[in-house]
Amino acid sequence: MVPEKESDGLKNYAFDIHGHFCELENDGEGSDLSEEDDKNKLAYCVTDVPAWYLCIILGIQGLCLQHDGLTQGHLISTIFFVSGVCTLLQVTFGIRLPIVQGGTFAFLAPSMAMLSMPEWTCPAWTQNASLVNTTSPEYIDVWQSRMRELQGSIMVGSLFQVLVGFSGLIGFFMRFIGPLTIAPTISLIGLSLYDSAGMSAGNHWGISTMTTALIILFSQYLRHIPVPFPTYNKTKKLHTSRIYIFQLLPVLLGITLSWLICYIFTISNVLPSEPEQYGYLARTDLKGDVISQAPWFRFPYPGQWGLPTVSLAGLVGILAGVLSSMIESVGDYHACARLSGAPPPPKHAINRGIGIEGIGCLLAGAWGTGNGTTSYSENVGALGITKVGSRMVIVAGGVLMIIMGLFCKIGAIFTTIPTPVIGGMFLVMFGVISAAGVSNLQYADMNSSRNVFIFGFSMFSGLVIPNWIFKNPDAIATGVAELDQLLQVLLTTSMFIGGFFGFFLDNTIPGTLRERGIMDWNKIPLDDSSNTLESCEVYNLPFGISSCLSSFSWVRYVPFLPPNAPSSQDSLATKQQPVKPEVIRSVAL
Repeated sequence: MVPEKESDGLKNYAFDIHGHFCELENDGEGSDLSEEDDKNKLAYCVTDVPAWYLCIILGIQGLCLQHDGLTQGHLISTIFFVSGVCTLLQVTFGIRLPIVQGGTFAFLAPSMAMLSMPEWTCPAWTQNASLVNTTSPEYIDVWQSRMRELQGSIMVGSLFQVLVGFSGLIGFFMRFIGPLTIAPTISLIGLSLYDSAGMSAGNHWGISTMTTALIILFSQYLRHIPVPFPTYNKTKKLHTSRIYIFQLLPVLLGITLSWLICYIFTISNVLPSEPEQYGYLARTDLKGDVISQAPWFRFPYPGQWGLPTVSLAGLVGILAGVLSSMIESVGDYHACARLSGAPPPPKHAINRGIGIEGIGCLLAGAWGTGNGTTSYSENVGALGITKVGSRMVIVAGGVLMIIMGLFCKIGAIFTTIPTPVIGGMFLVMFGVISAAGVSNLQYADMNSSRNVFIFGFSMFSGLVIPNWIFKNPDAIATGVAELDQLLQVLLTTSMFIGGFFGFFLDNTIPGTLRERGIMDWNKIPLDDSSNTLESCEVYNLPFGISSCLSSFSWVRYVPFLPPNAPSSQDSLATKQQPVKPEVIRSVAL
């Protein structure tokens, strides 16, 4: 599922038999890599450009919060807090790899489809800033009722992920889900959001174009240029180290620089000050009082927006996002293991990781982030650049996110990012998501007319059907309100329609496993063949839990628990056996 790419020429690290991350001598393997191959290395920082703390921005329209900057800040702070908690859970009890948990765009499409139903359409007065009183009970009920409905759907949908993970069913699902299912599902996440990207960027095409150009400049043209930074350690004392900062943070640098330019244009009155004039939304002082109004400290808690509610229509839509998120995470686990120098994750670790992600989505729904959580692929790509694969670094990052979530002024600062800057980021983001989905077709035989038909029909149906339903909202009238809502959400969720047709046709139209891409797609082992000493030291449960459970015979029947650890004789034999660690290569999904 995850093809290996050549090394980027940075220092190589590997995992030794004692479970330490060790630097390898350049033994000649990979030293003959051509400069051209090195330059063509795919960087995660672009492929997985979605900034998870900005996932809520697209949902703000559906929640009727365009003119409530203070609540937006609270939501962003809540996302920080929950992401930190979920990261600690995943690193400690889940897959136990150095991987960050964050928001996912897979949940946005079904969420927006649910909130676009007639009963959840925002009242007209909420679109006018002069008519919105953010402290009035009427307005609070408008956005909190929508948030509670979204919360309930995410919480119940996450139980499915918990079940699939802890029961070990993920391996069963992977037998039927191949490139022709994943490609249209992922691609339609980006394609279905083109209107939101255009609306945001269209508020000032100059600013949005500048943001897009900066992200492209940093991520593509300057990504191989290291920047010297002062560094201190005990051996070399104070010295400079070369860091590929443009490859690590292209999106953040692009947004920050555009944000700064908008601020300069605002204080110098280059941007118009009248709301009716074009370009007004590029100003940075539109929510200038948000930072001063936001309290310094606020502790997010479950049910802070009220008791969650749930509907069948919203639940089924969220399930499509949950399934897509699970499959993506399996690939992230293996990529993270390779880049951090760990052995391939065994089946019990993958099951536990998916289960913990389900618990993370459950927590995100309970706290009311408006989104779920998943393994953050951009962090996986950063491992290949920084070569820092320590779990403790990610633990420290999780603690930092929790602290940031407690200080509301940090979340309030993010709400001041001008809309055209966000639109410029969306232009890159959604385009890359669409292309990343198509790239999964490399595993299938696209010279086959069967595969061309399945992919083309799935993609086109995923665009045509939702568009027609949006233009004819009254066309669905079965006489049963609940069924009408269910069909409305499903038929307006592009990723569900494309994924459904891809799954159905790929599993019913005759075709060989090699033709379908299933053979190459499932090359990643999902068995416990890696139940070795190294694997146990990485993936076993912490605090001696695995050792305590190893004496019980029933442990082998629990899908998410590690089987009995290798005996001491096996361990001694493993240590005495000469080990040639593999050179870690950069990996791209």
